[in-house]
Amino acid sequence: MSKFELKLPQMGESVAEATLTTWLKEVGDTIEMDEAVFEIATDKVDSEVPSEVEGVLVEKLFNVDDIVQIGQTVAIIEISGEEESRTVLEEEKTSVISEEAIVEPEAIDEIENAVALAKETVATPQDFGDTDKFYSPLVKNIAKQEGITVAELDSIKGTGNEDRVTKNDILAYVENRTSASKATAATEEKVASVPTPQPAPQKVEKPKTTPTAIANGDEVIPLSRMGKLIAHHMVSSVSTAAHVQSFIEVDVTNVVNWRNKMKDSFQKREGEKLTFTPIFMEAVAKALKSFPMINVSVDGDTIIKKKNINIGMAAALPDGNLIVPVIKNADQLNLVGMAKVVNDLAGRSRNNALKPEEIQGGTYTVTNVGTFGSVFGTPIINQPQVAILALGAIRKVPAVIETKDGDFIGVRSKMFLSHSYDHRVVNGALGGMFIKAVADYLEAWDVNREV
Repeated sequence: MSKFELKLPQMGESVAEATLTTWLKEVGDTIEMDEAVFEIATDKVDSEVPSEVEGVLVEKLFNVDDIVQIGQTVAIIEISGEEESRTVLEEEKTSVISEEAIVEPEAIDEIENAVALAKETVATPQDFGDTDKFYSPLVKNIAKQEGITVAELDSIKGTGNEDRVTKNDILAYVENRTSASKATAATEEKVASVPTPQPAPQKVEKPKTTPTAIANGDEVIPLSRMGKLIAHHMVSSVSTAAHVQSFIEVDVTNVVNWRNKMKDSFQKREGEKLTFTPIFMEAVAKALKSFPMINVSVDGDTIIKKKNINIGMAAALPDGNLIVPVIKNADQLNLVGMAKVVNDLAGRSRNNALKPEEIQGGTYTVTNVGTFGSVFGTPIINQPQVAILALGAIRKVPAVIETKDGDFIGVRSKMFLSHSYDHRVVNGALGGMFIKAVADYLEAWDVNREV
């Protein structure tokens, strides 16, 4: 018998951790190859994690609602046969670790828990019998080292399963308490260093933050786990990238007329609906090919120019959250292929059936704010990308039409494109030329085009 470590796989270029939401197998259950063992959730997608081997689940290393880092071992599966384990189990790592030894990042938490458990047997006893709450050996050990009383520990709001206090919870509490202590000590030291009291100059005090008033009858709705992650991702993007926008109005009359003419025959022949989305994605892919410095990422003081054009397609879910499936190598798809990929990803997004690899690797993002009637918007860049395009609603409007016989007023189908880009690496000229290229492609649409 040998044992296999089932690890949390890479979930995306910017995803470092995930929340374990459901165990689909229990200890002792038989597991088939590619059979789902547990479910996880990130700010982008909920997904099942399948087993890479056949065997029996013998150990679960995390509980529901625990945060798991990418690459950490989540479950141990016992497999039969002479095949050696692909990874070394924790019980096989009991040999002495020299100063030159390298500890795998995914083993750090297990080692910390083991060390904490060992210290708990030799550390100065601290009575945890006065509380009914459960605390892990690691949390208890941190409490002892930091001099945190049982009463303080009970006051910490836990984020783990059944509101248990996790390592991150107690470390955050210690950090906040330490910061407050340092601030107090600094103030006392500053006061003590002044030999003679002097009248302080008047200063304009910053207004104090007033807690939000909750009136009788108001409903308090906590943010969902995914909502919190999305909020953090958006705030982080705004604080990282220097957002600037360009807007352009596009006459899409030819596109509208062509699509209305072709949609029935297209669906009959291909078995797929022909929406506007694949048309817009084709235009964006061609523009990215012409302006490759939009298809980049920033890494410190360097720019990473992406080889592939992978367009993220932001989609709103029924629960109000967002997800961004990625159209891989979008520039290599014809319109039929684009339509099939768009419809497939959109359908499986709504049914929460996307695979982890289908929401990673995006190099540029398109969001359709026009779906909800918005004329245009100022979208936030999806890090680590440097630009995002918002598609406004298509509206019939009166417009001046130029002809060789003069100008006249007519009804045209128009929409706004809103381009947000990171001014650290994309200047106004490049950002403006890119969006103009998308507009020119759409306005020059061939109404006689065959699909």
